[in-house]
Parts: sequence; structure tokens; C-alpha cells
Amino acid sequence: MRTYLDFEKPLAELEGQIDELRALEGDEQLGVNDEITKLEEKAGKLLNTTYANLSRWQKTQVARHQHRPHFRDYTDRLTTDFTPLAGDRAFGEDAAILGGPARLRGRPVMLIGHEKGTDTQSRIAHNFGMARPEGYRKAIRLVDMAERFGLPVVTLVDTPGAYPGLGAEERGQAEAIASSTAKFLGARVPIVSVIVGEGGSGGAVALAAGNRVLMLEHSVYSVISPEGCASILWKDAQGKGENKAPDAAESMRISAQDLLALGVIDEVVEEPEGGAHRDPAAMVEALGDAIVNALDALGGLSGEDLVAARREKFLKIGRQGLNG
Repeated sequence: MRTYLDFEKPLAELEGQIDELRALEGDEQLGVNDEITKLEEKAGKLLNTTYANLSRWQKTQVARHQHRPHFRDYTDRLTTDFTPLAGDRAFGEDAAILGGPARLRGRPVMLIGHEKGTDTQSRIAHNFGMARPEGYRKAIRLVDMAERFGLPVVTLVDTPGAYPGLGAEERGQAEAIASSTAKFLGARVPIVSVIVGEGGSGGAVALAAGNRVLMLEHSVYSVISPEGCASILWKDAQGKGENKAPDAAESMRISAQDLLALGVIDEVVEEPEGGAHRDPAAMVEALGDAIVNALDALGGLSGEDLVAARREKFLKIGRQGLNG
């Protein structure tokens, strides 16, 4: 069953009419085929127009769509021989970040990413993609392993942010995020990072300090969620008064298109019409092509060159921020 977002209500009505007519399609006397064709054309145009003009807040809603492909969807459809490795060798396992060696279209890689889960039970198990310190320390361990065996690293980022709970803070959440970011910056293997849904705060950056940073067309990447920003600037945490989250999203310029223009990311990967959630299989294939192309572009660089290029990439972002 298709789930519609608030701004898709006109589209939901049209597609609902189409479904009702299709139930009568076998009765030739009713002559509904022509009407179905007309409605499908109208719905197609509306879908195209709607998704070509999404606001930044609407893109945030699309990035969070429950049927958007998640980490396990990509591993299942894009890789073979994926072997998930567990634990940080210090405290325990964190299910919000998964990772391990795999073959991505035949080439060996170290694949790491956030997993949000697909239903209530799995979302709780994966803590809604919000990692604790042991998740980031596991990522460090996997990058160490990738360096040891000369494997390129591919990360798929999809998190509202790192888990802010008391236990996580007691176990060194800030240090774990900083150490993970530093490890990615200094790794002597190619790193391709992709924001596939939400890229929230340091919890995203910790897995996204790559040589190439890609974003799906309707994903978002920001230092704080629009709701978090609104709660700080307008005291709107519980929706009291006017909801300012859409205003915050616009002000922060969190879309893939914004960040490409700002030089924060390197490429925007187009999504199927109507978003990745409408055609997950096509999205997986398109992302696979983009990752392979990015890895090919990095294939001839030495470890020293990869580290130097990565360092310059992020220093350049900082310089632009100071100058702009």
C-alpha cells in the first residue's frame, strides 16, 4: 500500500480514482479504459510538477519516507558476499551502524552505513539509525581493516543524528564521533560517501568525510534537523504556536542542490520520478552506477594522494565558509 506525504494529497486523490476505475476495468460495457488513460496522464504530469518544485521542507519529508531504500536494501540488491561484522571490541554492538566487506558489482569494498529499520520492531532494534559511541568505534575498526587489506570504503549515510542519550554521553559520544571523522580523513584508501536519506549533524559527518561525497536528489544534509533549529531559534520544539521547521529548512539550505552549489558535496544522484520510495529497484541501480564511477575516478591515486586530496577538500569548505 502506497503511503502519501501531506503535499501529495492531490496526487493521492487522482491515483485513488485510478485504482477505483481499474477495479472496473474488466467490464467492457462501462468503457473505463479511456478515462484511466486520461487520469494516468494527469497524475504523471502532477507527479512530475510536484517533485520538480519541492521546497526544502518537502525534501526533508521525502528523505524521511518510510519506504525509501535503506542500508539493507542496498546491500541485498547491490552487493554479493556482504559479511556484517559486529562490535567495537571495547563495549558492545550497535545496530544503528552496519558494515563489513562485500563485493559491489564484483569489486571488493568495505561497506558501512546507517540502518533505520523498516517497521516498528526493526526501527527500535536499529534505534532509528541513531548510533551510539560503539557504532562509530565499530566504523573505525572497519576502516582500519579496509586499510589493512587495501579495500575502498563506501558509506551510506541516513541518520537524524547521533543518539543523545545519557548512556551514549557517558561512553564518550563526542569523542567517538570526532575519532571516526579523523579516521576517515586520514584513511589511505579511497572513500566514497553517499547521503541516501537524512544526513544529520556530526552523526552523519562521522561517516561522510570521504574523497567523494554524493547525495541522492531528494536527500538532506545539515548541522541540525529543521525541528531542532526551530526549537532553538523560535522555541517551537513541541509545535507550540506557528511551526517554524519549514522556515528553518529554507534558511539552512539543506538540499542536495544547495550543497552542490556550495561545494559541500560533489554530485547529485537523480532519483526515480516521484522519489526513491516509488521505485527502490531503479534507485539502487542508479546509485550503484554512481558509486562505481566515483571509485573508478579514485582508483589511480596513491594513499598519500588520497589523504591530501581529502584534506584539501574539507579545508576548502572551511575557507569558503570564512570568506562567504
